[in-house]
Amino acid sequence: MKKIRGVWLTTAASDVLESKDNIKKAMQLLAEAGFNTVFPVVWNNGHTLYPSAVLNNNFGIEIFPPFTGRDILAEVIEEATPLGLEVIPWFEFGFIAAFKQDGGHIINKKPEWAGKDKDNQLLTKNDFVWMNSLDPEVQDFVLSLFLEVARNYQIAGVQGDDRLPAMPSEGGYDQKTKKLYRSQFGEDPPLDFKTPSWLRWRANILNDFLAKLYREVKKINPNLIVSVSPSPYPFGFNEYLQDVPTWINRGIVDLIHPQLYRRHIDEYKGLVDDLVDRFGQENLSKISPGILIRSGNYQITPDTLWQCIRHNRRSGIRGEVLFFFEGLNADHQALATFLKDKNYANLVYLQYGNIGDDVQEIQQKLKDKGYEIGKTDGNFGSLTKSAVEKFQRDNSLSPDGVVGPETYTKLMS
Repeated sequence: MKKIRGVWLTTAASDVLESKDNIKKAMQLLAEAGFNTVFPVVWNNGHTLYPSAVLNNNFGIEIFPPFTGRDILAEVIEEATPLGLEVIPWFEFGFIAAFKQDGGHIINKKPEWAGKDKDNQLLTKNDFVWMNSLDPEVQDFVLSLFLEVARNYQIAGVQGDDRLPAMPSEGGYDQKTKKLYRSQFGEDPPLDFKTPSWLRWRANILNDFLAKLYREVKKINPNLIVSVSPSPYPFGFNEYLQDVPTWINRGIVDLIHPQLYRRHIDEYKGLVDDLVDRFGQENLSKISPGILIRSGNYQITPDTLWQCIRHNRRSGIRGEVLFFFEGLNADHQALATFLKDKNYANLVYLQYGNIGDDVQEIQQKLKDKGYEIGKTDGNFGSLTKSAVEKFQRDNSLSPDGVVGPETYTKLMS
């Protein structure tokens, strides 16, 4: 599985997408700092950042008006690809119709698509107005956006967010959903929107949507990555019906980037430790947490970021995605320069208990060099640890049995 060193590119509080020159400079900065993936926003506040036939056919709008005449996604791909940066378009707003604006142009034209709370009011949370994520018509519309990008652009994958697959747990009280519920259970949904069976029923509908999205994307290109950046579990399940364990168990997502947005290192480490305990080493190759590096007046320090990254590696997590680009560009690009000087791209830390294709790569290299490792099965067990220790002694390295940057470089040579 691809080891992600990624960055989200936003339109909010950032001018990175305002011009082709800005995009070019940003891609150069990221490549030099050691990143390998960018996640440019392509769906925001009811608009695409690329010319969309789907949006145009449904709403008579082809692209976010300030970007008329441009194709932001194509411009990012053009600048990123020659530098070895892969592009995974980020559908930031997911099932959200608009920020405030009573649902914006989407709900204005298609009021039947609106999500509803138990008081039959527009489903609104933190000022975001939601479409009805459980409505097949809404799902087909959003799915069509994903698929047109998958068909029309040379990309590495597509990405959902904490808004897809998702819906505030306060929702599901529109007439269509209530009718479906009554047809199955003979009664109206519980008015307590946190009732466990009601949470589960709605989450299952969203799980099935993600499964369909996964199948349809893979039909276009089986090598495309389907990734999601959810809220941390179980908060994301209770508040937004995001059922990460089921996504993993059903194999309907390739990469998960939980938004571990904490400003204090101990809180971040606690969330990482919970991830490891909850999902196990066998699933960590799919997980690259989101790290908050900038928000409002907050700017992460280089030392705190490095502690986050090192804790990821020592926990068996091989990558991360940083939110967002301007945190690297601030203060004369101080954070980007720091990562470049730290040789971020080559930070490796594999040890006993880790599982993944990168472990299998290590095992094969050891076997090719004549060391006994048993099976090349991607499981860093006692035989692999002993082989690493012997290799380290043979090459005048500290025999700790851990494949760090120095051991990795020597082994790959």
